[in-house]
Amino acid sequence: MALSDFEKNFIYDVSSRLLTQDLLNNAYFAGSQVGRSLRDMVLARQPVQPLTNPFDEAITGTLRGDAAAVRRNADNVTEAAALVGTARSGTSQILEALAGMEDIIDKINTGKLDASDAQVQADYNALRDQIIGIYESTDYNGIYMLDSSKWGTEQINSSGQVYIQAYKNGGFNISFHSVDDPVDGNNWNDLQGSELETDLAGQTLLVDRFSGAISTIDDLYKNRQTMLESQADSLESQAVLLDQAVEARRQNTTSLSVENLLINLILRESGSLLDEEG
Repeated sequence: MALSDFEKNFIYDVSSRLLTQDLLNNAYFAGSQVGRSLRDMVLARQPVQPLTNPFDEAITGTLRGDAAAVRRNADNVTEAAALVGTARSGTSQILEALAGMEDIIDKINTGKLDASDAQVQADYNALRDQIIGIYESTDYNGIYMLDSSKWGTEQINSSGQVYIQAYKNGGFNISFHSVDDPVDGNNWNDLQGSELETDLAGQTLLVDRFSGAISTIDDLYKNRQTMLESQADSLESQAVLLDQAVEARRQNTTSLSVENLLINLILRESGSLLDEEG
């Protein structure tokens, strides 16, 4: 069907207007920053805001939490080693005082000192009092490890045990030994300077018994301190490895878009029709 003159004029007029508009757009915007910006806004594909993969974040967060927990446990065990080390420092000082008492007895036996001398007896008693002062005052942050009369608190129970949180879901007890009464049937007040003159053999036996008991306790503390220090180092090494794992995941984990996350979720539940090896 042939077009009427009106239809022909209408088509011509609209075409002219469109051509004019296109020419104006090209004149004003073609090759310009404004033109490029407008075209990008209208035509270009908008970038997708990347989001963090929640699965990777959950794993990384767990590793980070584990590292912090292991490091806290390492700190606890380090403090436990210091606790035992403080107790050992006390027993070592007591051994030194007992060695001084043995020296007095040896010199009496060799005639270098007189057992009836008041000064000799006073020196002997002073060493005994020094021992009592050591075990009564040896403490770590309010925990008295050597004096059983000060046990039975929230920090150290009546059996001389201190609980240490050292694992994710538990810990262990450190057992301390009573130094205020280390020898059955005898106490420190049995060491009397006046007895050097009347019962030197008895005082010699007492000093030997006390020295043997304290030496055994001192060895136990020495070994336990070494073991705890080694355990603390091991825990700290574990924490460092976990920190490295967190850092490695942070560097290797790429950000995913919302679309990619949704696709991964769908594929996780339904599987893929694509042969990933092909």
